[in-house]
Amino acid sequence: MFQVMLRSLYCLFALSLLSFSVFSQPLDVLIKNGKIIDGTGNSWFYGDVGIKEGKITAIGKLGSVEARRVIDAAGLIVAPGFIDVHAHIEGAEASTPTADNFIYDGVTTVVTGNCGGSNLDLGGYFVRMDSLRTSINIASLIGHNTVRRAVIGEARRDPSPDEQRRMEELVEKAMQDGAVGLSTGLIYVPGTYSKTPEVLGLARAAARHGGVYASHIRDEGDRVTEAIEEAISIGREAGMPVEISHFKVTYKPNWGRSVQTVALIERARNEGLDVTIDQYPYIASSTSLDTTVPTWAFGGGRDSLHARLHDAATRQRIKKEMVATLKKKQFKNYDYALVARYAPDTTYNGKTIHEINKLKGRKAKPLDEAETILDMIEATNRTQMVFFSMDEKDLVRIMQYPFNMVASDAGIARFGSGMPHPRAYGTNARVLGRYVREQKVLRLEEAIRRMTSLPAQKFKLHDRGLLRPGLAADLVVFDEATVNDVAEFANPHAYSVGFSYVLVNGELTVDQGKHTGVRNGRALRNTATE
Repeated sequence: MFQVMLRSLYCLFALSLLSFSVFSQPLDVLIKNGKIIDGTGNSWFYGDVGIKEGKITAIGKLGSVEARRVIDAAGLIVAPGFIDVHAHIEGAEASTPTADNFIYDGVTTVVTGNCGGSNLDLGGYFVRMDSLRTSINIASLIGHNTVRRAVIGEARRDPSPDEQRRMEELVEKAMQDGAVGLSTGLIYVPGTYSKTPEVLGLARAAARHGGVYASHIRDEGDRVTEAIEEAISIGREAGMPVEISHFKVTYKPNWGRSVQTVALIERARNEGLDVTIDQYPYIASSTSLDTTVPTWAFGGGRDSLHARLHDAATRQRIKKEMVATLKKKQFKNYDYALVARYAPDTTYNGKTIHEINKLKGRKAKPLDEAETILDMIEATNRTQMVFFSMDEKDLVRIMQYPFNMVASDAGIARFGSGMPHPRAYGTNARVLGRYVREQKVLRLEEAIRRMTSLPAQKFKLHDRGLLRPGLAADLVVFDEATVNDVAEFANPHAYSVGFSYVLVNGELTVDQGKHTGVRNGRALRNTATE
């Protein structure tokens, strides 16, 4: 009994010390009267949040605590900052360090390096990001395609034992430098030329340092189940968590197969495998125009591609394969393919390949449209496209799966440039507005869990994703009645609305709906040990 009393007195003493340390000096920010959703998926509660020196110091009814800035959040939701686990920000960090499109959508942290493409020297990259200071926090995967290109180039062959070893060493170094895992883009050159054992070897190198295997799988259409099973088997054999990127089923012959694909994920989890997925809330995808061309045509790199295109017989073979694929997808022409960014002629932006083909004065036949595509590919190394290929019923079914995160698959947008996919601006707001408030596909608390604690847990961002004392003060304050995406395919450059305040590492980055210009983001390195 005496020992119990001593423990109780000790706890009271410790709490009094904590209270004194928290409130003996003014807080930096005090958010009062908010409807707090803490990221766990549990119900909201009313309370206050105290912030000091970049950390959450207290949550609850904090009374008349002194603070340098007091925010009255009455009638608003207070939640952890959103974590976007599938981003492609490389190359735009310096030109637009304020990352407005992410910040205005409530995103405070991104995981980049997805789909097999990343910086090769991640140690140097993280140092540059810490020096640059973007408005968002940045974590990164190491990309398989990047590593393969560094060792083998774009050759269409298996690696030699020495090349495999060198690739694994590059992955190992990236993990030691702070990568959160390995990503693959198995529809893209040169990753598409790899076989499972090659990828598994690299995955094992990442697994030794606590990494995640994040995969843009080999096929999201006819062979989607085989592609999912490959990703799961790599996780099983490597002994590591798996994240399947932008989970979907594409093209009309496959609509409805989300019943099968979601079941595959659940079966793996029932087996004891840590497999999760992410998704953007749109029925159109966005990637390179190159993906309309048979991958064998790119073997050896762009120079080899151009040589093949200058051979009449090979060019005709490529076009016939393109048309055969088009018919297999049950499209009459390329009117489902919209140009997002074409540098040689920006008047193409926002037009379909079908429309551009007409502008060229060619016949409205698939072979002629394939010729137009090859002309465009010859003119520039990358044309960004938007492909309308999915069904809303599949999208909703996948969204309802509980181990599914919200992710944009977007980069830092330069406002007014090109015709990007609207997911770059509106992903989280679209989920909160369309699928939570309007269609009630998800509870608000559940949607926020998918945007916060689930990705933080998956990618081991241990000090983020929850509202808890001692964790980093990444927060969003928004109006659940008005939050909405504004960006549309015809007018994509439009920031989300409804986010009143966004804090990154304790600094107000959005204040009363306006970006302050603050750049308080940090590079977030994997700290798992071997």
